[in-house]
Amino acid sequence: YQRRVYGSVIEPRLNKVPCFKFDVTAEMPITVGVADAVLLEDYESEQAFIDNLKMRFDADQIYTYIGNVCVSVNPYKTLDIYNPQYVKDYTGRNLYELPPHVWAVTDAAYRDMKESLRDQCVLISGESGAGKTEASKKIMHFVAAVSGSGTEVNRVKDRLLGSNPVLECFGNAKTNRNDNSSRFGKYMDIQFDFKGDPIGGHIIIYLPEKSRVVYQGAGERNFHIFYQLLASSKAGDFKLSGKPEDYHYTNQSGCSTVKTINDVSEFNEVTKAMGVLGFSDHEQKTLFSMVAAILHLGNVEFEKKSSEECLVKNKDVVATIAGLLDGSVDKYEQALTHRTVEARGQQILTPLNAEQAQYARDALAKSLYERMFRFLVERINGSLQSKADGTSKRNRVMGVLDIYGFEIFEKNSFEQFCINFCNEKLQQLFITLTLQSEQEEYAREGIAWVEIKYFNNKIICDMVEAKHKGIIDQLDEECLRPGNATDMTFLAKLDGAVGKHDHYGSAKSGNMKDKSIGLDEFKLKHFAGDVVYCVKGFIDKNNDLLYKDLKQAVVSSSNQFIKDLVPADELTTTKRPASAGNQFRRSMNDLVAILLTKAPNYIRCIKPNGDKRSGAFDVELVRHQVRYLGLMENVKVRRAGFAFRQTYEKFLDRYKMLCPATWPFWRGGDAKSGVLTICKHLGYKPDDYAEGNTKLFIRLPRTLFDTEDAYQKRLHSIAAIVQSRWKGFLGRRSFLEQKAAAIRVCAVWRGFAARKLRDRLRAAYALIRKFVTGFRNRNQPLSAKNEYYMAFLRQTWLRKCARQLPKGVLDKKWPAAPPALKDASATLEKLYYAHLSRKYRLTLSPERKVVLEEKLIGSELFKGKKALYPKSVPVYYETMRGDFNTHPKKAAFLKVLAKTPEDKEVVYAANVTKINRSGYKPVPRILVATHAAFFVLDDKSLAVKIRLPFAELTGVSVSALWDGVLVLHTKMEMKGDKGDYIMQLAPELTVVELLVRVVKNKGLTAEQVTCANAITHHIKGGKTGEIQCRDSMDTAGGQKSLPGVLSVVVNPS
Repeated sequence: YQRRVYGSVIEPRLNKVPCFKFDVTAEMPITVGVADAVLLEDYESEQAFIDNLKMRFDADQIYTYIGNVCVSVNPYKTLDIYNPQYVKDYTGRNLYELPPHVWAVTDAAYRDMKESLRDQCVLISGESGAGKTEASKKIMHFVAAVSGSGTEVNRVKDRLLGSNPVLECFGNAKTNRNDNSSRFGKYMDIQFDFKGDPIGGHIIIYLPEKSRVVYQGAGERNFHIFYQLLASSKAGDFKLSGKPEDYHYTNQSGCSTVKTINDVSEFNEVTKAMGVLGFSDHEQKTLFSMVAAILHLGNVEFEKKSSEECLVKNKDVVATIAGLLDGSVDKYEQALTHRTVEARGQQILTPLNAEQAQYARDALAKSLYERMFRFLVERINGSLQSKADGTSKRNRVMGVLDIYGFEIFEKNSFEQFCINFCNEKLQQLFITLTLQSEQEEYAREGIAWVEIKYFNNKIICDMVEAKHKGIIDQLDEECLRPGNATDMTFLAKLDGAVGKHDHYGSAKSGNMKDKSIGLDEFKLKHFAGDVVYCVKGFIDKNNDLLYKDLKQAVVSSSNQFIKDLVPADELTTTKRPASAGNQFRRSMNDLVAILLTKAPNYIRCIKPNGDKRSGAFDVELVRHQVRYLGLMENVKVRRAGFAFRQTYEKFLDRYKMLCPATWPFWRGGDAKSGVLTICKHLGYKPDDYAEGNTKLFIRLPRTLFDTEDAYQKRLHSIAAIVQSRWKGFLGRRSFLEQKAAAIRVCAVWRGFAARKLRDRLRAAYALIRKFVTGFRNRNQPLSAKNEYYMAFLRQTWLRKCARQLPKGVLDKKWPAAPPALKDASATLEKLYYAHLSRKYRLTLSPERKVVLEEKLIGSELFKGKKALYPKSVPVYYETMRGDFNTHPKKAAFLKVLAKTPEDKEVVYAANVTKINRSGYKPVPRILVATHAAFFVLDDKSLAVKIRLPFAELTGVSVSALWDGVLVLHTKMEMKGDKGDYIMQLAPELTVVELLVRVVKNKGLTAEQVTCANAITHHIKGGKTGEIQCRDSMDTAGGQKSLPGVLSVVVNPS
């Protein structure tokens, strides 16, 4: 493989030791220019360095390395190099394996913190508008993405990320150089556990620019929160008009909106972040009430009452302020126009003139905002406080410093003086940790070295902060001296103290020949350039005084949150508080002390142009920044120096596993000899490293990377050995434990099995005895002696019955049952056949059901009564037989029938032979049955000969043999009634079909139908006749016999 250090391709140096190979899934851009300025061919040329930055900037490659220092050029546009795939690709990689990126520096610091257990800090520096705030946010997002997860870890991550929009809202503002300029310094410590998961955090802020609350320069804005609250839907809740132009503190600069900022959406994001951070609804409402009160405070106007007194012109505004702060209207009105002065132990209330009242008003606004902002930070710190043990030795910290950049405005005041002093301190720290300390270390270790010249700004820092002689102490002395101390007397004092300093000049000192310096100004030669400061306001801003009357007005609030903004000791103490300059100097020294305890990582931000335009690269502006940031000196030191150094003891302790002679213990002398043995074994060339007095120095990163890759590879094999030994130990221990346990289990099990067998045998004996006793008493009534056997018998028979059940309704083979179960068997048989019958019925079609219903009626009428019935069972019944269905007169007849509703439907029709009652003479006819009557028709013309309603019938008689004799018995009540009607139907089945259909349609009942071989019939005049039917081998027919007797002989076949 080949390892690419961007800017050149480097062949592997450790041919015997394979290194890891990584797959990059994101589409990385082709490197333009040189990614690491140390590898520039003309590394001493400032122009070559700037040209390389411009070439990369034009290709949207905004990051460039100087060794392990990352230079970032603000693109003033969004680049697609911060997506989740980039997070994945930059996680766990060496610094030079991928193109330069702020995440590569962050990952290196994060991994070093986890592996070496060293606290880290990331120092972000540069001018205002160079992209420092954005860089710090990218660092936070990367740390949150690569660390672990869990309920508590995710809670901390969400709150760490949620702190950014809240702090930006209250601490950032639009300036002429930056739309989102941090107007305060911020140092955040992120606390990690031994796994590298965030468990807490702490934020320290420095010098909030509270003067911005009451005044903004042309084209600038106040803090974002003022405009966001005014643009939000909540503005009316705090008696705000919603227009920044209506308020003095937001209308001075002529700029109320910014194209790159959406105040409404950002306010919604801030309120959401506050919820994540644990701010209650009451706390949020109180914070917004204070912001609204400050806006209203700027609109308080005063009118002159006399030269020494003034009155509040718009008292309704003061009432609004008091209402928002839950305070007393009278106390606020008096505090704004009067001041309590102590003289000879007495307190005297003195009035303020209009100018002094305006000063008091602005002082109150600034103080309220600063106190609110500091409370906000304390509240966030409480939310970020670790719930775990923060004192663990394995817990580590990564600090991120995002502090205001060097500022040079047209009018520079006390705030710019403090900000630039802060940058001087950080530059001195950078020099100490990189240029100065590195060269001093080479000399101390005896490494051959050509000294590189650089500007050490310690002389400037001393001029500002030196005890008794520095500018800060001179300012404090002027503030404390008796008499009328003014800004001009301070400038005169300054001329006397540092007037001859090479980096100081004023109009009267004559130290600098610059006629542009005003009489109320002085100039300092900073490392970043010359800055002219106007002393106007230095005394007041350094004193930072808030009248006690105003503090008491704030304390009068019924809101405990607002009352706590002013500690009780401020109202009682007579000691003068520390000046603003002194406090800032102390905080800067504390910050430097904190940073010196951590391993530093640098991100140097550069602003490409002063117009905030994307794609524009101002070479001279960049050159100025390159010079004052000392980047060229850094390139020279890194090029001439060594990329890595480590004490022999630590190097040997870490890498001894790479050489058989030093693993597992080095017994060949001191640590230095062991390290040199390792270097020889790994194939280091003489130019790759240098031997110091106490440390080994490695020149190029590639050598260290190859060594580290070999170390990581070796860790796997050593881990395998450790695992095998440990697994062997665990296996042996587990085997012995299992063996002892198995012996105990076997003994217990054998006892248990023996007892189990005994119980089973005992139970089996009792069971057999119960069975035999029951068998002997099986024919006795159910009792305790035979109940078990009878239960067994029932169970056995039921199982047998279940296997031998009939398959259909006609299958009559029911399993035989024991004598004791005869009754149960009969009941089950009845239920089962009923079930089979129902099951069969459910499968019948409607047509089939009609057929079976007719067969059922036929069964009720003729089964066991008429010899002809068995022959009719398998035959489908017909509706019509004979000539009626095809008779030409049928339609005319049906038309006549339709006139009578009950006769309109023909139920049955067939050819019959009507036999006269007198002489029994046969006559051919057609018999038709409807729902209401029988019709006897002429077979030729279908003329109705007889209509016999069913209601006039007393019954119907048929013979019990195979013939078709049919006798219709009448009531003999109708006039002209000649007696019963005798008919012969052929074929013989016709009589069955006829009567079934009539009974089905409820013309007759089954009880009215009789079957007999001797049938008596009535004749007119009360006489009777008899029909006798008998079997014969002759053909059936009617014959005369005795007078009044019709004899019918039927062939039984």
